[in-house]
Formats: sequence, C-alpha cells, structure tokens
Amino acid sequence: MLSRVADSLYWMSRYMERTDGILRMLKINYASSQDDIQEFSWKPVLRIFTYLDEETSTAIAHQSRTVLQYMVTDKENANSVLNIITRARENARSVQDHITKELWQCLNDFYHTIRDEQLVRGLHSDDPVSILDVLIRQGLLYYGIADVTMARGEGFSFINIGKFLERGVQSADILDVKFSDRGYDVTRQDTTYWKYLLLSISGYELYLKTYRSGFEARNVVELIVLNEDFPRSVIYSINQLQRYFERLKSDRNKEAYRKIDFMIGRIRSKVKYTTVESIFQQGLHAYLNGVKEDLYEIGIAFNQHYFAYS
Repeated sequence: MLSRVADSLYWMSRYMERTDGILRMLKINYASSQDDIQEFSWKPVLRIFTYLDEETSTAIAHQSRTVLQYMVTDKENANSVLNIITRARENARSVQDHITKELWQCLNDFYHTIRDEQLVRGLHSDDPVSILDVLIRQGLLYYGIADVTMARGEGFSFINIGKFLERGVQSADILDVKFSDRGYDVTRQDTTYWKYLLLSISGYELYLKTYRSGFEARNVVELIVLNEDFPRSVIYSINQLQRYFERLKSDRNKEAYRKIDFMIGRIRSKVKYTTVESIFQQGLHAYLNGVKEDLYEIGIAFNQHYFAYS
C-alpha cells in the first residue's frame, strides 16, 4: 500500500474517533450543566479539546450555548466538529478507491449534516441534546459501515491503528483533566462528578456491573486505565493497537516494524503489569502523562516510517 493512502486512512479514522469523543463529552456535560447551573464549568472540556488560552476559556466557561457553538460548528476553531469532519472527508475523498462506496457516502452525509444551517440554528434555540444525538448516531453509522463493508486488508489495519491510538490518548487525557479539576484527590467522594465522567466515555453501565461499592475515584481509574473488557480503556486501546499493527508485518520494512513493535510492547507492559496502587504511588498525573507521551511517540514513529514524513 502506498504511504499516501495509508496516511489518509489513518488520519480519516483518527478524526472520526476524535469527533465521537467530542460529541459524547459535549452531550453529557450539557446534561450536567443543567443539573448544576451555578457550579458547573466548561473549562475541563475546553482544556481537553481546544487550544483556547486561560482567559478566553474562563470568559465562556459558564455559557453553554456559546461553548456548544464553538465546539461543534465554529469555522475558526481548528478542533471543532465541523473542521474535523471536513478533514476526515478530505482524507476519505483522496482514497476513494481504497474504501467502500457505502463508507464514502456515510462520511459525505455526515459532512453535509454538520454544515446544515438548521443544525446551527438548533444549537442556539432548540434542545442541544437532540442535535448532538443526530451527530452521534451519524458517527455510529460510520463505525458500523466500516466494520461491515471494509475488507480486512492493510487499509483496514491502518484505519483501526488510527482509531485506537486516538482513543488511548483521549481516554488518558480525559481522565487526567477530570482528576486535575478535583486536585487529584483520590479520596474525594463526589458521586455526581464521577458518574458524569463515566457517562461521557460510555463506561457508566460497565462500572455499575463491575463495582458494588458506589462511585469511588480508585475504581474509576481502574476501569478507565486497566479494564481489558472496557472498549474505551487505555489498556484495551493498546491491545487493539498491537493486534492491528501485527497484521502489517512483512519482509519489506523489518527495521521499522521492529522499532514500532517494541514501542507498543513497552507501553503495553507498562499499563498491563501495573495496579491502581502503583499508579497512585507514582502520581496519577505523572503516570497518565507518561502514557500519553508514549502514544504520541508511536504516532510520530508511524509518520516517519510508514507515512514517509521527514
């Protein structure tokens, strides 16, 4: 497969995974803002998904409609859903011969949905949750079509490598920012806060089935970092990253393969063979930062060895 094609598939997938994470986070945080209008702040979300400075994010931290418009449809925000979907579509268009017709049509429909003026007006005047639900369902349709229609070749592997690399970074980042908002106090009993955190990454139901002692910070960390059955946990993302990378093994690029395989194996061991206690001993922020840095390094290595970046 040409490096240009692999690059486009990889970034198309990363952008779609980022879109899904942003939309889920916005939906749950909007619901949270309605439950606690006085205390709620959008600053943690803005820190995760935007590049706004502290002064600007503080100024709009309590303006839900303004934040939603900025995060979803603002053309000036490089990380808005509109701009991310546009970039995903551009990548897909450049490799139409390597994706199915159904997948291209799905991405194209998503692009036109997000550009609809009625949707923009709806974020200002209607119920934002219904608007966000439409976009989330469009993303779920993309995942379903990709899984059902794409051939299990190199292209499918690059799509999944992009998806799970982005997901691993995102889960670690969300956990880090949400705990920093509570001063990394792991003893703090804040049922509502942990509940909304879990809802924002679709971990609420699994948490209730796994833990019977209520919402505790320690259990939240264990689920999001170490639970191999949770599709959005850090360890699950790394396991899947390794699984799809192994399918790229060939005689053409042995040195690059060995280098990246070692990097993935190292971070997998770092996460798999640890405990919540050892994470807290090291410091949650330091540990999550280390995980993110390792994942970023893997992304850089892909750019250098598989996508022909200098």
